This record gives sequence, C-alpha cells and structure tokens, in this order.
Amino acid sequence: MTISSADYVEVIERAIARVGTTQADPVARAADLLTATLQAGGVIQAFGCGHSEALAMEIAGRAGGLVPTNKIALRDLVLYGGEPASVLGDPELERTPSVAQRLYDLAPIKPDDAFVIASNSGVNGAVVEMARLVKRRGHPLIAITSIAHSARAGSRHDSGLKLADLADVVLDNGAPYGDASLAYGSDAGVGAVGAVSSITAALLAQQIVVEVVARLLALGVTPPVYLSDNVPGGREHNQLIEARYAGRIRRTA
Repeated sequence: MTISSADYVEVIERAIARVGTTQADPVARAADLLTATLQAGGVIQAFGCGHSEALAMEIAGRAGGLVPTNKIALRDLVLYGGEPASVLGDPELERTPSVAQRLYDLAPIKPDDAFVIASNSGVNGAVVEMARLVKRRGHPLIAITSIAHSARAGSRHDSGLKLADLADVVLDNGAPYGDASLAYGSDAGVGAVGAVSSITAALLAQQIVVEVVARLLALGVTPPVYLSDNVPGGREHNQLIEARYAGRIRRTA
C-alpha cells in the first residue's frame, strides 16, 4: 500500500469540511458560554496534556486570540509548584488523577472563569479528574475530544467517566480511533500516519474565538483581542489590555 502527503491533504480537507459543518451548533453554544464568562469578568482557562496542549496554546496568548485567557499545563508543576523538572519525564503523569487538583490550586482561577479542556481520547486520569473538579467548583466546561476514539477507549479514571461525560458542551474533533489517518503495510510492519486531532482542534478553537468576538461586537463591546507583537504598536496594545487582567493570566512558553 502506498501513501503520500497528497493523500494526507485530502484526508485533512475532508476532516476540516466535516468538522466545520457538523460542529456549528456546539461551537455556537460554546461561544455563548464563553461570551457570558467574559461579560461577567471571567477568564477562559484552557487545559490539555500531551499534544492536546497545542489546543490550549490556540486558546491562550496568541495573535488574533482573546486576551482574558490562561493556559494550564503539566509544566506548571515545575514553573509554579516547585517540583523538579524530572517529574515531567514520568509517562504516567497525565494518567494520574491527583495531578489535576495540584494544577488547579496552582492556577490563578476565580469562580467566574470557564474552562476549555482538550483530550483526543478523553480518558486519561488527569484530564478526567480536572473535568470533575471544574464541575464541582461550578465552572462552565467545554470539551474538545474525538468521539470516535473516546467511544472505543476505556476510562483510566476510577470513576469510569470520560471527559465528554462531564462537559456542558462537547465538540468532536473528527479524528479517527488512534488519531492517525493513513494506514500502511510493508515488510517493516503495519501502522498508520497522518494525525488529525491537532489540526481539527485548532480549527474548532479558532471558530469559537471568532464566534465569541462576533457576539461581543453585536453587544457593542470592543473585543479584548491580541495583536501580533511583531506589528507596529502590537506590544503596546497587548500590554494595555493585559493590565486589566493582572494576576489572572500567565504567559509562559
């Protein structure tokens, strides 16, 4: 079986078209929740482990994105929690439920904040426990996950729950089971390449941001949106808006 980058482009084009249309309703509902959060003075907290951290980076702290956003990541254990860097090398870290409470306690979270949590499988302990904690604390929760993968994977949390079971709004990133989209077979073995979830999750994140901004404009509110630091006046613009959220948003690599 032969595969090519052109084959991957076709797969991604179909995935983008499918996600872009089938997820219009949950995107709108997610935008409603996040608009209400910003109107109430809240911040959007974004969390993801592994490659799903890329989704949190799409939400928090990027050009064209919303300023009142904060990224929560496993590295916060080191940056803010005093843990040794070696802890990040533990392959079981994202499967450990107790990590969620530690990350939540380390983050600058307030009651009016909302959460966007991404996990392709939606089954690992830290993600599920974070979702449970978020809902116990009364925060709105938006999940971005693969429905196809989550349906076939067993929960790694003692509750038996998955991320999608806990969210107020669930967005399906359209990734297949295992994420990789192009199967191959050769003398070296059988496998698959061409991951889908990072691209479609980024699409969903940007769709949500666009819809939130559209709602704020309709309300007559100037959206708190980042300019690129690499355009004239961009840094000054960003610093002025960030000052409104001092102590509530963190900007690290």
